[in-house]
Amino acid sequence: MKFVLLDRITSIRPGESICAEKALSLAEEYLADHFPTFPVMPGVLMLEALVQSASWLMRASTDFAHSVVVLAEARNVTYKSFVAPGRVLGLEVQAVEKGESEWRFKGRGACGPQEMVRAQFRMRQYNLADRNPAWAEVDADLIRRARASFRLLGGLAKPDSGG
Repeated sequence: MKFVLLDRITSIRPGESICAEKALSLAEEYLADHFPTFPVMPGVLMLEALVQSASWLMRASTDFAHSVVVLAEARNVTYKSFVAPGRVLGLEVQAVEKGESEWRFKGRGACGPQEMVRAQFRMRQYNLADRNPAWAEVDADLIRRARASFRLLGGLAKPDSGG
């Protein structure tokens, strides 16, 4: 199962940064197992929310030129507190270094002023057709679906003007 861990993109500066939100609900399927009497968002999913934010920044910055965006490395991941149902995890991700196929980021997640997670990580982007030209149609379909999801998250709203 693939988890969509962003509810909306609140601002985006292509090539620079993105802010997004995840409102944690008791209806989240994974909370039944993590922990049943003390439901909280697993730390790895907090990191995944940062990764998903970064992937949208990469896609928007490159006009969806690549069909696949994946985590290459996570470093210095620090968890500071629990995110419980009813709270909103605000996510801020900044591009530190940008290359053709790999970008480096720093990100943080917070509930109000309280920081919950912080990380540095690298992401890679590529097209399946780069490895096998027969997959060009799959690339096109993945990009079409990514654009549609981006619109649903509010990613086509006016870019952040700063401040």
